[in-house]
Amino acid sequence: MSLNVLHLVGSFHQGGSERQAVQLARLQQESARCRVHVAALDDSGMLREDVLRLGLPEIPVYPLTSFYDRNAARQLRRCVAYLREREIDVVQTHDFYTNVFGMAAAARARVPVRIASKRETGGMRSKAQKIVERGAFRLAHAIVVNAEAVRRQLVHDGVRDEKIFTVYNGLDMNRVTPARDINREETLDEFALPREAGRRFVTIVANLRHEVKDHRTFLRAARLVHEAVPEAAFVLAGEGELTDSLRALAAELGLERDVFFTGRCERVAELLSVSEVCVLSSKAEGFSNSILEYMAAARPVVATDVGGAREAISEGETGHLVAAGDAETMAARIISLLKDTERARAMGEHGRAVIEAKFSCEAQLETTLNLYHKLLVRKQHAGTARASIEPVAPKKAQGTER
Repeated sequence: MSLNVLHLVGSFHQGGSERQAVQLARLQQESARCRVHVAALDDSGMLREDVLRLGLPEIPVYPLTSFYDRNAARQLRRCVAYLREREIDVVQTHDFYTNVFGMAAAARARVPVRIASKRETGGMRSKAQKIVERGAFRLAHAIVVNAEAVRRQLVHDGVRDEKIFTVYNGLDMNRVTPARDINREETLDEFALPREAGRRFVTIVANLRHEVKDHRTFLRAARLVHEAVPEAAFVLAGEGELTDSLRALAAELGLERDVFFTGRCERVAELLSVSEVCVLSSKAEGFSNSILEYMAAARPVVATDVGGAREAISEGETGHLVAAGDAETMAARIISLLKDTERARAMGEHGRAVIEAKFSCEAQLETTLNLYHKLLVRKQHAGTARASIEPVAPKKAQGTER
């Protein structure tokens, strides 16, 4: 009997949590060990096409405007009915809003295994939201985190350690492999970047919706880098309401001719192929998908030492870690990599090897299925599970669980 698994996502926009959820659903479907269902609170976004390619009979949508109005109650009833009718064995949620809604619905429907997620260490949620999420965690049988740093934060906040399981993000290497063989000039044209001889691109891939990404520190570092390496140019790939204020800051710093905003980046592989150094400037993270993409593309990384960054980056071997908000040190590390191209290349190649060994899609799938097995065995002993799944033998290094 195959396992009925429902993944509940907030939307199908190209955020890190959404991409990881859709990828996991695909991996499970392809493994033929799960019968996968996907539902959303908002069905807009480009990733919906990826879900449709899975051939699912339907994608239920439960639109919310609040957790506390009549509509929320109606959507909750609809979701509970769906879970019961489809005899869902596992509900896995992937962010704050789906944790709250999905764990409540799964508990009411008496779903045997309920798995919530936490993917950030701080800087994203208000005090009230944290209280609400703690309630959702109490309804969950397990909480998946994508970094040990997130585990430590949850334990600090009072969540029991034995309830927390680390499953590292998995990276599909196809995402950092250019779809077709195009030359540098074509790629620069595609992103409206200058073809000027000698231009060297330093890139950050992060949404421009949240101040926690701290693009301002990146831009302040960019000014210092440009003073030392005048041919350097700086690419901000992402979209969001902070775009105009960041453009204004770039102009204020005298970088209006050297900073480029690409907007939504759908061709990350091509952009990284023309980038020499890649940066993460966040004040807080869970585990950054961008870091994985940079390393998989064999690019040296300069990242703030937040969240799970040091679980991927080995200082001086695959990149550099700097304190959040430290534009001066960030600039110094970028400059050193631009001035020592051989060392930068070696760091990038080492980083790619780390991704292949530790952060593969196969490792993500194996660790997740083994978590399902562990929780289902526990439920079977209690006489409440409807299905079972055999454990997966480990291959390479993968996410840990305790």
